[in-house]
Amino acid sequence: MFSTRAARASIVSFGGACAAAYLFYPDNSRSASTVVNSPLSPSHFTRAILTSSEPSGPNTKLLLLTVPNVSMQKIPLMGPIWSVFIKDDDIQVERPYTPLEGIDEHGRMLFWIKSYPKGEVGRWLHSKKVGDFVEFRGPLSTWTWKEDEWDEVVMISGGTGITPFYQLLRSSVAKGQSNTHFTLLHSSPVPAELPPPEILGPLRAYAADNPEKFALHLFVDRRDGVPAEVSLLQIGRIGKPEIQRCLGLPTSWWRNLFPGASNGPPKKILFLICGPEPMINAIAGPYGRNFSQGDVGGVLGELGYTSKEVRKL
Repeated sequence: MFSTRAARASIVSFGGACAAAYLFYPDNSRSASTVVNSPLSPSHFTRAILTSSEPSGPNTKLLLLTVPNVSMQKIPLMGPIWSVFIKDDDIQVERPYTPLEGIDEHGRMLFWIKSYPKGEVGRWLHSKKVGDFVEFRGPLSTWTWKEDEWDEVVMISGGTGITPFYQLLRSSVAKGQSNTHFTLLHSSPVPAELPPPEILGPLRAYAADNPEKFALHLFVDRRDGVPAEVSLLQIGRIGKPEIQRCLGLPTSWWRNLFPGASNGPPKKILFLICGPEPMINAIAGPYGRNFSQGDVGGVLGELGYTSKEVRKL
């Protein structure tokens, strides 16, 4: 179900607020060498070729990179969410990007990347032409988990922060053995900035065909020229009532007085959040020092969830 046409073998993106990846950013990475005819590794850069570049919305592009066959040897097994670091050769700065469908047998990765005014690497990648070389290192694990450890995984994303969750869902669906139910709440400012059909299409189809395994909720701040295919968008930002509703929790004050009215034993719920920093702060509280997880605050803190149940990506 989670597949695209052959030329779009994998989708990769960097959510600016998915800063946990910086924990894997060694101090000497700028001096890491570029190695030819060697397997992929976090300790050195590999040269890939930009084989496709297509606009996908305001300030976003789908960029297809192809890695030489020899670099595909001995790729380590990674967790359900992993990333690579791409380097801006001009100023020797690197940033993490998350491969939604990994890297296929032909060495292809398709990146969904937004160009931010102050984002050096994103703007640099948007300026590259088909046939140009792009250097990256990795893979590096962003987050790991044990299969069926959680009854429910709630993913809350904003903008390009959806990409690690697409990767997680694809990994879980590909195995076809998980008993975990997944819920994705995604928010974009306007419909035009929602993820492209290459991402939303498979998600919608899987949600429609497998409601017992996956639920998808899309939000926009305002409805500006909504296309017919996304006419069921919810207007407004993701907040406490929206999270309560997706979990089937009481939202009115009088029902909160009778918590025992809910049926069945409590579920083991994990929250994963990735998106712009203001969104993360509002939903789960700010990061700690050096992008550590910090305390759980915001909406999830109000609902009583702890650091054992909340992960900021």
